[in-house]
Amino acid sequence: MSASKLEIVLASASPRRSELLELAGVKFRVSASDIPEEPLPSEDAASFALRLAEEKARATAAREESGRFFIGADTIVVLDGRIMGKPLDDKDAFKMLSELSGRSHQVITAYTVLDRQNGTCVSNSVTTEVCFRDLSECEIVVYVQSGCPLDKAGGYAIQGGAAHFIRGINGSYTNVVGLPTCELIETLQLMEAL
Repeated sequence: MSASKLEIVLASASPRRSELLELAGVKFRVSASDIPEEPLPSEDAASFALRLAEEKARATAAREESGRFFIGADTIVVLDGRIMGKPLDDKDAFKMLSELSGRSHQVITAYTVLDRQNGTCVSNSVTTEVCFRDLSECEIVVYVQSGCPLDKAGGYAIQGGAAHFIRGINGSYTNVVGLPTCELIETLQLMEAL
């Protein structure tokens, strides 16, 4: 069955996620979810991301009148076991990037595919190790002033102005961008959405 015969809905306003799905040849429409993104007490990073991905898919499916497959996703950055969300302001972005400088951290993206027709819900999370080179204070200030960090987990975008901060990655590149496309496409195929 082709994607053109089934409606796939991406429960995210992220232009990066949309671009990744388009590059994979998936036909979909966007209907962003708006749920609180706060970890529960004693919730580990992967569980937090998985919960948010499922909540986004379910919230969008409950609101939408059309569509069969709903994709929710959430990306978080983890340093020394601590979840780094989106910076609150420029000062917070500077602090985050300073902490990431010269160190390795994990990027976890969880996704959920909800089939509203039969109630099936498949979730998965992918972890990628990212290594930053040492950053100068000036580099961080210039990047923060660009405005790019404010809507990004951990305060940076690998595909944008922070690409030259990254010495290497171990794992999925698209996962760090915000959607592990290889794994997601496999899930969509398994669920006969593609």
